[in-house]
Amino acid sequence: MVLVNEILSQIVQVDRPMNWGTLATLKPYPNFIVDQDVEALKKAIDAKGVDEATIVRILSNRSREQRVLITKAFNKHSKMDLETSLKKKLSGYLENVILTLLKSPAQIGAQELKGSMKGLGTDEATLIEILATRSNKELHEIDAAYKEEFQKDLEKDIVADTSGRFQKLVLALAKGTRETNSNVINYELIEEDAMDLHRAATQKKPPDFDAWIPILTERSQNHLNRVFKLYKVYSSCDITETIKKQMKGNDEKGFLALVQSIQNTPEYLADRLQSSMKGLGTRDQTLTRLLVSRCETDLLSIRAEFRKKYGKSLYSAIRDDTKGDYQCALLGLCRAEDM
Repeated sequence: MVLVNEILSQIVQVDRPMNWGTLATLKPYPNFIVDQDVEALKKAIDAKGVDEATIVRILSNRSREQRVLITKAFNKHSKMDLETSLKKKLSGYLENVILTLLKSPAQIGAQELKGSMKGLGTDEATLIEILATRSNKELHEIDAAYKEEFQKDLEKDIVADTSGRFQKLVLALAKGTRETNSNVINYELIEEDAMDLHRAATQKKPPDFDAWIPILTERSQNHLNRVFKLYKVYSSCDITETIKKQMKGNDEKGFLALVQSIQNTPEYLADRLQSSMKGLGTRDQTLTRLLVSRCETDLLSIRAEFRKKYGKSLYSAIRDDTKGDYQCALLGLCRAEDM
């Protein structure tokens, strides 16, 4: 108990913000004139063979708010739908990244969740990634967008497509009930949660990892990082080691991803980007989703973690793994090298 008290006394303010808005790579274009962009896009779409470079140059260099204004003005003045017009002219990976740029963050999240549960097999990694790295507000907006677009309930689709403890974990995350970070440190609750996690993993056979779910999905990120530190005192191994030793399959993958995202969200997303470009073939859907969804929030911090962990810049990795106008669009979102 003396050691526990000593650890608790040393738990200081090491908080990480959940929202990293000042760490965006893509910021509002300073010389933005909506009519000029609309006219340039019209010419690019109508050009013989389509001027993909101009489309990329404009849409990958404008903020979300500016892209909304462009879309509204284009639809009004040309009496044509910008998304439909682009669909007719573009194809492949470039089409996907450009059309993704026209969607709201909630629409992107809803469509990616639907895609992760579509057809044979579930993309558990994408399911966890989206639900573990969005704020409560973002999750509620995604839930609403899912209902509007697919006329289905996200929770029911998750139940139909997953099972067991992994299903319980995903459903808990989807509710978006995580406490917000606070400057108040509740040392008593830190100790209580660390003990509860330890008891659940050691005092029952099989371990009661269901008891972990409310703690890991409802407590704030900063609180949990303190809990994880104290957990290691009680269990003699850290929480990720416990998961690797005592879980398997989707449970192991899901809990590991969640814990990593809590411990260091930018590093977790850097790993996701690396895995999308590793080995034979690029997982372009993951690459596109991450760059579009994070370029206006925290991509600078993800870039820093990528450079630190993999010894090369994210910009270089994208350049080496993609080509053409698709490459130009992604590099535009990534923005710059990290030396």
